[in-house]
This record gives sequence, structure tokens and C-alpha cells, in this order.
Amino acid sequence: MTRIRSIAVEAWLPVLLVGLWWFVSSSSSSFYFPPLRGIMTRFADLWFSDQFAVHVVPSLRNFGIGFLLGVTIGILCGLALGSMPQTHRALSPTLEFIRATPVIALVPLTIVLLGTDVVQKVAIIAFACMWPTLLNTVDGVRAVDPLVRDVARSYRLGRWDSSMRVFLRSATPQIIAGMRTSVAVAVVAMVGSELFASSEGIGYFVLQSQRTYAMTDMWAGLIMLGLLGYGLNLLFALLERRTLRWHRLRLETTAAQ
Repeated sequence: MTRIRSIAVEAWLPVLLVGLWWFVSSSSSSFYFPPLRGIMTRFADLWFSDQFAVHVVPSLRNFGIGFLLGVTIGILCGLALGSMPQTHRALSPTLEFIRATPVIALVPLTIVLLGTDVVQKVAIIAFACMWPTLLNTVDGVRAVDPLVRDVARSYRLGRWDSSMRVFLRSATPQIIAGMRTSVAVAVVAMVGSELFASSEGIGYFVLQSQRTYAMTDMWAGLIMLGLLGYGLNLLFALLERRTLRWHRLRLETTAAQ
């Protein structure tokens, strides 16, 4: 019953909005805002056919590779910078400057340097989703209890062992939070990378539909994009719940005491 109640709480607003959209648009004759019935019919025709493999699968492939690469670099660099305060302080202005650069503005540069194939798109996604993970990792490492640091030093753990056995575990909750933010950022970067010099992907499909005035196709692509974002976030939330089970149990034990 608790699970059913939780699903009902989360689902009532989307169901209400979709119902209102269906009712309001049922008699629409607007070229730009077609009826939802027609959009869903076109959605089924497009995405339950070979178009799914042509456009959605490449986007998910680029997302997966770019996300894993970006968060790996973010975690490793974050562990290093978090454990070396002086180095972090020296590099902080440069890192903030690079981080503040909009990732979409870098697409033309990456096209010149890397071309227009998968490598360029993966690089854009990795660069975009690296920063939330890196910053959260740095904050997590810097928040490690000084007593824990002293214990690591008393056992004469090297920098690598301290990072992997002490800092990484202690900073895991904040790292996971940064990775969850990176999921949303990576979806945006995935679409942005497909808007320029591309011949496949969900972003390319939506842009081409707009350019050819295929409004129903465009709306079907946007709905698929929204479902992809929601599904990826839901999948990561399930992974987060399993990964941080020990952390929740520790918090519950501390609260009970």
C-alpha cells in the first residue's frame, strides 16, 4: 500500500496534465499545435519502428559513453584536488573559468578539432557532465572528518590508498549527488551535440522535423526526449538507492540513538 500510495502521489500531476492536453487539443486545427491524439499516433509509428534504432539508440550510446567518461574523470580529478588543498586553490580560478563556459558554445570548436563523428559528441557530453561530479567530489573529500584523516596517516596509507579506501567512501553520498546532476546535464549536452553537423540522434530528428515543418513529428520527438530524460533519471535513482543503502542505514541508526 505504501508503494501504491507513493506512485499515486508522483503520477497524479502528469496524468492530469496529459488529460488536460488531450481534452484541450482534441478539436485543435492549429498547424503548430496538433491534437495530442495525432501526436501519439505518430509517436507509435515512429518509435516502434526502425526509427528507434536510427535516432534513439545512437543518442543513448553517446550518452552512456560520455557520461561514464565524464564522471570517471570528475571523480579522479576531484579526489586529487580535494586531497591537495594548495593545488585546488591554485587551479580554482582556471577551473571556474572553464566551467563557466557554456558547453553549446564549444560545439563549433570540437567540430573543428575532432570532426563530426561519435568522438566529438562523446567529448561534449563528457565535458558537460564532468563538472557537477568533480565539484561534488572535491566538496565531499574536503568534508572528511579530520580524525579520519589522522587515522589514515597513522596507518601510513599512501595517497592512492587514502583516496580509494578513505576519501572515496566518505565522499560517496556527495559524489552520487553530483552524478545525478550530471545525468540531467548530459541529456542536455547530448541533444546540443546533435543539433550541429549531425545525421542521426534524437536532437537531429527534432531539428530536422522543425526545419521541414513536420510539426507532429517534432512533438513526437520532444515527447520521446522527455521520456528518455525521465527514464534515465529514474534508473539512476534506483541505482543510487541501492548504492547508498549503507548510508541511509547509518543515518537511521544515528537518529535512533
